[in-house]
Amino acid sequence: MKSRTRARGLALQVLYEVDIVNHPPVETFQLRLEDASLTDELAEFARQIVFGVLPITQELDLLIARYAPEWPLDQMAAIDRNILRIALWEFGVQRDTPVKVAINEAVELAKQYGSESASRFVNGVLGSLTEHKEEIHQRVGKLESK
Repeated sequence: MKSRTRARGLALQVLYEVDIVNHPPVETFQLRLEDASLTDELAEFARQIVFGVLPITQELDLLIARYAPEWPLDQMAAIDRNILRIALWEFGVQRDTPVKVAINEAVELAKQYGSESASRFVNGVLGSLTEHKEEIHQRVGKLESK
């Protein structure tokens, strides 16, 4: 597995745990980091994802619901929802990751952590969202700069 994929996996584990059981994000991140063998650079990448996504989770969810209405958030598996949040943050907010790379990485995470059909689901939702990436950046980028 590629090293940045492992960092995304760590971020996904933290976001999932915070989402499901509402554990404190900082403590959860530190505990997961202790179990991971990541370089300082990769740990920082994972940290950026977690603490980039968490403050704007509600807005990311609204964007997913708005631009991919065929997939209601309340019916979506929590792991899939968090994979989508990460990818959306990467290509719609942070914008250092090319869209195709963000989608491919999300699909890989879905294959590793999700159900049998999760990768197809994640790919389909992200395909819908990428059509609106500029609108997404304008809308969420304002929130992140606050």
